Amino acid sequence: MSLLAIGLLLLGFVLIGVPIAVSLGLTAVVAMVTGPGGVGSLPNVGLVMYSGATSFPLIAIPLFILAGAIMNASGISRRLIAFASSLVGFVRGGLAMVTISASLFFAEISGSAVADVAALGSILIPAMEKKGYSKAFAAAVMSSSATLAVIIPPSIPMIIYGVMSGSSIVELFVAGIVPGVIGGLSMMLVAYFLARRHDFPREQAFRAHVVLSTFRDAGWALLLPVIILGGIFSGWVTATEGAGLAVVASVAIGGLIYRELDWARLRSAMIEGGQQTAVVMLLVAASALLGDYLTELRVPQSVAEGIMGLTQERWAILLLLNGFFLVIGLFLHSAAAIILVVPIVMPLVEAAGIDPVHFGLIVTLNLGIGQQTPPVASVLVTACSVAKADIWEVSKVNVHFVAVLVILLLVVTYIPIVPMALVELLYR
Repeated sequence: MSLLAIGLLLLGFVLIGVPIAVSLGLTAVVAMVTGPGGVGSLPNVGLVMYSGATSFPLIAIPLFILAGAIMNASGISRRLIAFASSLVGFVRGGLAMVTISASLFFAEISGSAVADVAALGSILIPAMEKKGYSKAFAAAVMSSSATLAVIIPPSIPMIIYGVMSGSSIVELFVAGIVPGVIGGLSMMLVAYFLARRHDFPREQAFRAHVVLSTFRDAGWALLLPVIILGGIFSGWVTATEGAGLAVVASVAIGGLIYRELDWARLRSAMIEGGQQTAVVMLLVAASALLGDYLTELRVPQSVAEGIMGLTQERWAILLLLNGFFLVIGLFLHSAAAIILVVPIVMPLVEAAGIDPVHFGLIVTLNLGIGQQTPPVASVLVTACSVAKADIWEVSKVNVHFVAVLVILLLVVTYIPIVPMALVELLYR
């Protein structure tokens, strides 16, 4: 079966409403059965899916997701929001800035944009509506800031990319810090101008004693990223071990210090984490199956040779790859896209002399933009579901924040010192 036929079959399954993970698996099975191996190749399906989903670094995914669920169940998220509100709530449209700030904080533990929206959106979106913000604006801010937060360590897409490309996950985490901060400040600036235009309210007056009080209350919560990222960046723990540390620290802080994590809430958090993990890991397993088939067809090498035949200019290759991933992001979940596409394009990346860590940031941002653009738009759909808002109305507002992500993508792509400065300083 040709690559075009595989793409059309996959698109057809998605358009008729088949879940993406199932679509990937079905496409792979059809391709295998109609290929040279025929029905005899089917016994390999289970083995390939199992081996594709059991890589040791991938264990970090369920652990980070569980840590995020525990944070939300134990009052840690609420304390982070209160502290962020005391810092920036006095600015016009301050609650939107609180949302962006809280997303950046929360992502440093959960690593998942969908988990970010599910946990914080249920608190912040209704709060914005009560203050006079439109549903569309509230959902747009929540959705885009959650996607931006995925490039700030730890990041589940970066973990998957690191596994598929053989890149250092720690270096990927470090590379995301500066772009994440720049993007967060840029989104706050956009939120401020939109708030002035629509006369959105200030949240509260700035009071130093409130900042100090909320800082004390959230102190242990703020210590979580220091414990996790400090351990990873210092080399004391791997990214996977850091994920386990995140779970232990979240349970200890929520249960022993804040005393809000009882057995019922822990059980609920574990169920929620398990459900989110099942979705991601089914995508990983199904993508591995299709990726293995494409590798046998030498598709990665063919794609690399085809693009290198068009141009050998690095800037042009990066432009083509950006366009390719932006289109892929319209139809595939980020985990599925990384597992399916990264092995295909890595020979091209290596041939063009592009640093794989730099390229990892490019891929993550591209697919983050895809999380905001229908038809799939997993993070945008989650935010709209929480806000009970129309996806097209939200998209009209969200275009301002997506523009920030696109500009940040161009900066990261063509000014590599922005993501790579800390990596070069600390690890090379």
